[in-house]
Amino acid sequence: MTYAIIKDGSRQIKVAVDKRIQIDYRGDQEPGTVIELPEVLAVGDGSGVKIGQPTLAGAKVVTEVISDFKGPKLTVAKFRRRKNSKRRTGHRQIYTLVLVKEIIS
Repeated sequence: MTYAIIKDGSRQIKVAVDKRIQIDYRGDQEPGTVIELPEVLAVGDGSGVKIGQPTLAGAKVVTEVISDFKGPKLTVAKFRRRKNSKRRTGHRQIYTLVLVKEIIS
């Protein structure tokens, strides 16, 4: 089974063909749109592994957009030991769900 390790933002993600992954939000993409991810760090198959320094030249992962969705709600609370020195805020990150179609190495 062929797999690849890609870089998306500050994260590294292991992907394989026909696997659904969440990547950083790519704007308002329509479902079915093809996105190419060119930052491939390593590609492996049954016989061996090719590792880039830092990326593999000419390698890319072709994906298809499924949908956009919001991640879990994160709550940030700041508290200092003074009167009325509390603050609570929240954040929900938007992600893009994609299906890996092809790994080109």
